Amino acid sequence: MSETQIAQERKVVTSIPGPKSQAMHKRRLEAVSAGAGAALPAYIEAAHGAILVDVDGNQLIDLGSGIGVVTIGHTNAGVIAAVQEQVTKLTHTLFTATPYEPYVEVCELLNKHVPGNFKKKTALFNSGAEAVENAVKLVRKATRKNGIVVFDHAYHGRTNLTFSMNFKNAPYGNGFGPTAASIQHVPMSYPYRDPQGMTGAEAAQRSITYIEKRVGVEDLAAIFIEPIQGEGGFIVPAPGFLKTLSDWAHANGVLVVADEVQAGIARTGKWFATEWEEGFEPDLFTIAKGIAGGMPISAVTGRAEIMDASHPGGMGGTFGGNPVSAAAAVAVLKQIEAGGVIERAQQIEALLVPKLRELQAKYPVIGDVRGRGAMIAIEFVEPGTLNPNKAAVDAVAKFMHSNGVFVLTAGTHYNVIRFLPPLAITDELLLDALGVLEEALKSL
Repeated sequence: MSETQIAQERKVVTSIPGPKSQAMHKRRLEAVSAGAGAALPAYIEAAHGAILVDVDGNQLIDLGSGIGVVTIGHTNAGVIAAVQEQVTKLTHTLFTATPYEPYVEVCELLNKHVPGNFKKKTALFNSGAEAVENAVKLVRKATRKNGIVVFDHAYHGRTNLTFSMNFKNAPYGNGFGPTAASIQHVPMSYPYRDPQGMTGAEAAQRSITYIEKRVGVEDLAAIFIEPIQGEGGFIVPAPGFLKTLSDWAHANGVLVVADEVQAGIARTGKWFATEWEEGFEPDLFTIAKGIAGGMPISAVTGRAEIMDASHPGGMGGTFGGNPVSAAAAVAVLKQIEAGGVIERAQQIEALLVPKLRELQAKYPVIGDVRGRGAMIAIEFVEPGTLNPNKAAVDAVAKFMHSNGVFVLTAGTHYNVIRFLPPLAITDELLLDALGVLEEALKSL
C-alpha cells in the first residue's frame, strides 16, 4: 500500500488489535525483550498524513505522531524525496572522519532559526537523550563546574545520565541504578496544582530559593528545563517563570539549557516553545523528534563559545548526523521555512482547545485543559478534587484505541491524555477523534 492509497479517514474493520496483530504479538513476545513495551499492540503496516493502517486493515487516527516525531506528517512527500535521493548517493561515512554537506546544512538551518541574539553553532547526534547527554558534557566543559539542576515532572531520556535527570523513577530508572551524580531536582511551575494565584515569578522564586539553599551555586553548571514539559503531562509553566529563572541563572554564572526535544520544531505554533516566553534566553537547545519526519537525528544548538568548548573529538558518534537523516531534516526545516506548518499548529490549537473546554464543562472528570499548538493535554481527576484519576485515563484510552483513535497517556500520576497529532491532520479527523473521546467520556 502506497501513501497515496491511504484515505484520511478512520476505519475499524476488526477488533483492535485484530487477529493478525494478535498473532504478530505472540511472535513479539517470543523474540523481543520484555523491556520494550507496547501502548497498543496493533501492528502498523503503513501510514500517511495522520492515519495509521494496521496489518488487519484498520485505519487509526494518529494523535501521537510517534511521540512527537512525525510532526510534518507520516510519509511526507518532501521527506520521502530527500531520503530517496540521498540514499542513492551516500548512506554513511561518519562526519568526523570524512564529512559531507547535509550535516553542515542542518547545522546552518538550526543556527538560523534557534532563538537567541548571539552567534550559534550546532552538533548532530542520534536521539533526544544523546543530545541531552552531550549538552551536559558541553556545559560542564564550558563552566568547569559539575552541578545540573532539573525540575519536578521532567523527562529527559532513558540513558543512565538522562534517567537520573527524570523526575519519575518508574518505569525509566527503577532497578537500573546507580544514578548519575551531581543531578539536583527542584520544584516546577505547575499552574493547575500550585497554590491558587501563584504567579510565574513567585514559582520561580520558590525554585531559586531551593537552588540557593539546597543545591548552592558554587558548583552549578546549568539548569535544564523543558519550556513545556512532555512526558510530565504537557505542563505549561506560568508566565514569567522561565524568564525569572534565566535572569537569575545568568546573574549567577549558571547556564540555561532548553530541552526542546518534544516541544520544538513547529510543534507548539512557533519554531521553538521557548519563544512563547518573552525574555527567556537559553544558552543551549536540545532538539530531536520532529526534526526529520521519522528519521533518527538530534542536535545541540547554542552559543558558539559553549559549543566550541569541547576539544576536537569530544563530540560525535558513529551514526550522529547520518547523511540520510540529515537530508530528511533539511527537507523538514525547509518546509517549515516555506510557511504553513507553524500556522497549522496554531489552527489545531484553535480547534482543539475550545472543544476540549466544552467537554471539561460537561464532564467534571476533566480537571484541566492545557498546552500550545498541536501539543495539548487534558488532566483527569476525581470530580470535585485534585486527586489524580488514572483509572479514568486508562478507560478512555482503551475505548479510543478500540474505536480507531490512537492516543498517548502521560503525567507523573499517569492521569493525562495528550493530543500530539501530525500537523498534516485534517479538521475532519480532529473532530472525528473528539467525537470518539466524548463517547469514551460518556461510557465512564
